[in-house]
Amino acid sequence: MKRIYLILFLLCSAVAVKAQVGLGGGGGSSIVGRISGTVIDSLTKKPLDYATVSVYRSGGTAPMNGVLTDEKGNFKIDNIKPGAYKIGVSFIGYPTKFIDPVTTTLGKPDANMGQIVVAPSSKALNEVTVTGQAGLVENRIDKIVYNAEKDLTSAGGNATDVLQKVPLVSVDMNGNVAVRGDQNVRVLINGKPSGATSASLSDVLKTIPADQIKNVEVITSPSAKYDAEGSGGIINIVTKTKNASGVSGSVSGGVGTRQNNGNLNFNYNKNRFNFSTNIGGNAGWPQTSYTDFNQSLTADGIDQRNTNSSHNEIKRHGIRGSVTAGYEFNGFNSINSTIALNDGGFNADGGGNYLFENLLDSTQNLSYTGRTISHNKFSGFDWNIDYTHKFKKQGHEIIFSGQWSHSIIKTDYTNLFSDLYQSQLANNNGKNNEYTAQADYTLPINKVFKLEAGGKTIQRRINSNYDIFAVNPDGSNPILDRQNSNLYDYTQNVYAGYGVLTITLPKSYSVLAGARLENTKIEGDPEAPYADGTNSQTLEPFKANYNTFIPSLTIQKVFGANTLKLSYSKRIQRPSLQVLNPFINRSNQQSQSVGNPNLAPEVSQTVELNYNAFIKTSVVNFSVYYKNTSNLIEGIASPVQDGDVIINRTVQNNVAENNSIGGSFFGSINPIKPLTIRANINVFTYNPSVYTAYADFINPDALKTRLMTTVFGSATLNLPKNFIFEAFAFNNSARRTIQGTSPAFGIYVFGIKKQFMDKKASIGFNTIQPFAVDKSFNQSISSPGFTQSVRTRIPFQSFGVTFSYSFGKMSFSNPQQKKKGVNNDDVKSGDQGMGGGMNGGN
Repeated sequence: MKRIYLILFLLCSAVAVKAQVGLGGGGGSSIVGRISGTVIDSLTKKPLDYATVSVYRSGGTAPMNGVLTDEKGNFKIDNIKPGAYKIGVSFIGYPTKFIDPVTTTLGKPDANMGQIVVAPSSKALNEVTVTGQAGLVENRIDKIVYNAEKDLTSAGGNATDVLQKVPLVSVDMNGNVAVRGDQNVRVLINGKPSGATSASLSDVLKTIPADQIKNVEVITSPSAKYDAEGSGGIINIVTKTKNASGVSGSVSGGVGTRQNNGNLNFNYNKNRFNFSTNIGGNAGWPQTSYTDFNQSLTADGIDQRNTNSSHNEIKRHGIRGSVTAGYEFNGFNSINSTIALNDGGFNADGGGNYLFENLLDSTQNLSYTGRTISHNKFSGFDWNIDYTHKFKKQGHEIIFSGQWSHSIIKTDYTNLFSDLYQSQLANNNGKNNEYTAQADYTLPINKVFKLEAGGKTIQRRINSNYDIFAVNPDGSNPILDRQNSNLYDYTQNVYAGYGVLTITLPKSYSVLAGARLENTKIEGDPEAPYADGTNSQTLEPFKANYNTFIPSLTIQKVFGANTLKLSYSKRIQRPSLQVLNPFINRSNQQSQSVGNPNLAPEVSQTVELNYNAFIKTSVVNFSVYYKNTSNLIEGIASPVQDGDVIINRTVQNNVAENNSIGGSFFGSINPIKPLTIRANINVFTYNPSVYTAYADFINPDALKTRLMTTVFGSATLNLPKNFIFEAFAFNNSARRTIQGTSPAFGIYVFGIKKQFMDKKASIGFNTIQPFAVDKSFNQSISSPGFTQSVRTRIPFQSFGVTFSYSFGKMSFSNPQQKKKGVNNDDVKSGDQGMGGGMNGGN
């Protein structure tokens, strides 16, 4: 709690001091406000983007200031002192419209003019075309933006369904997210981390309704102002809010054969105060998957085959809500705070038949049946507060931010065995507290140079309490199992500072150069869970302390509407508790796992050349890149004798250096006006150079260069009477690891929607895999003396009905979004889902 009080004290002190700076001055009041409004075409009733709004002294003829309207026709002129003004609105083909006077006072320094209706010149009426709608995918200078709210086939689904359609992003059968094949991706929500995602990203994404998502931003080459972690890049999920004057909101949901969800938004914006709240959740129907497992192992002179056929029924649920409030004291100072709550989980019930077959002596064969019942729950909150002070110079500002993320993860399971193994009951309680404080400063020095600088600290406190009990085959009479129980405390402190310089050069060249220095301190303590002061596996505490220098460089050339960009970035991926925890996890008796406290962070360096072009109604984006990753963290599985049988045990290690060459293409065309076709192709190589210490665990075949792909395509057809049809399909090739392959994955989706009530309401129908109930996934790994194959069948077929309704009258919308604030892009967590192993509360 001391850290929380310290953060609050610093933030409140900053607010008090900076508020005085914004209001300060010599004699008399320096209160300033703003004049705002929305420019509307009188005939089409649509907004006019890029119209010029000028401000004059009342009765004057020389403009004092001016701005352009945004894509929704909105404008905002800050730093207006109390007085009487004249406002002029001009646009090509429209006569200038003047409004005089527009008055602000000390008591009411803001003037919202509402809708300003302008009429086109009679000579230009036939030439005016107004477009105010963004496409499904936007290619911006520093990111790719997928506007999920425009995707009708995602309605009724969850965040995983949305991410499957985002360019450069892939999602595997377990919901693990990757960018260009790299799963070391930090997923943010509204530009900020969620404590829940650090424990089980794939499970949390399944609890966020697709109807709650406005857009998804993908940043592949972050500059030095971003956290150094996340070698694959950054994915930012932006949820729906409407900063509109008055009251507005929306309600949406879906009912289907796979899952059901609902979402509600409510927004209130009055003068300088804004408030919004959002709540959404989903509940899935039980889904049963089937798995065939086969291992061949050789160890200690024994040749053995381990097999099992099992099934697993899973039922998921989740809910997420948030409340945001902000207040602008004046044109210089504002404060904003959000608290987001989450609660979700899944229950599983499965079992199967298991066989250990001795290939040299069949009399040594052992078999048994097993059943596993598990209850997995995660909950918590993320509370953040941002204070912004803007100086008189346009773009000159400083932002102070703080965040407290708290999450609790509980995994309770019971393994009941008919023979061979002791039945067990497990309670894994994890707790994660993360405290962040940072400051970001921006100074436009002149028209050529802009400086950005800042500092940050992240303090992580993680506790994992894993109690295992031996029980009777019916689950009764629990007795503490000291061999497998463990208590683990993990501390990570990160301190960082950065500087970024943007240089605008002649002939449309620009340079973005930056540097970041991070210090990381880690402590792991396998505490003694017993009264006699011992821990089950006699493990020692460990410490690590290292510095990381992170440079970044981007050179850009603009050719009219086209852009060519060359960038270099360096990223790291710190190992999380899931791969550091040194206790042996025996929850799966045939395939055990153990962490490694001596892991070093992965370090990746990427050089990328990108070209983006607009050709009439088409958009194309090409990228080629080279990526080097050292200290690659992967699990090495090897045969180990465990009692009377041979099993495989996977240990996390820094196993290799990987050199990858890749290329990506995204294109969007309109062959005819109502039809839009989009396609994305990403191709990259996996070419590891294994470190000498692990050469004996790797088959030579695994060291060959492998080519992997991600491909998707979609088509949207706007039909008469406000009907919209969309089709979507994707396919991810199998992914290589140092010892084998993970499954390929692909699906196809169709949807149709009818809009009515002036497009404020809609009803739709979606279907996933309509012609196949299940999908099969094949996985294989091997090393000298060991092979393993797994075939899993999972139901994907789904049919569902969706609906949405928007309410409220919007008279002014503020399109500006905060690009600063807390942004923790870090931590390598291995598999992004809970699975059945040790979660450690991370």
